[in-house]
Amino acid sequence: MNAIDLLKQDHKTVKTLLAELSETTSRAVKKRSELLRKIDLELSQHTAIEEEIFYPALRQVGEKEDEKMYFESREEHRTVDSLVLPDLKNTRPDSMEFAGRVKVLKELLEHHIQEEEKEMFPRAEQLLDHPTLDRLAVAMQQMKKDIKAQWEKRAA
Repeated sequence: MNAIDLLKQDHKTVKTLLAELSETTSRAVKKRSELLRKIDLELSQHTAIEEEIFYPALRQVGEKEDEKMYFESREEHRTVDSLVLPDLKNTRPDSMEFAGRVKVLKELLEHHIQEEEKEMFPRAEQLLDHPTLDRLAVAMQQMKKDIKAQWEKRAA
């Protein structure tokens, strides 16, 4: 599995979790909380591997247009990580606000995923050779494992 395959797999996982969360009702407090925790972990891992490994590798070999894409993607991450997700985590799962915030999170992430998969990933395939994409994937998988271990340690 190369770096792009790994990121696409993450996208699929997050979209599935978001769809499941969107379909819950205000009575599913426990399920909503559990799904939100899973989404939070997935996004933490995904954002870290993109911002610390994948984006810098692409930026290093890219041109001015690639740099604009880099900064836009980072800003989209910041919007989710610093604004939308913290608000959602601080919202009662049985409230109407929760459903509305889930919808906003889902829309933001679907837009971000579509841009990456239609613009950034094809560009990365042009600029980065297969051995590089494979090496990036190994580093990204290790970082994901490390982040998950940190999360589990905090939860214990």
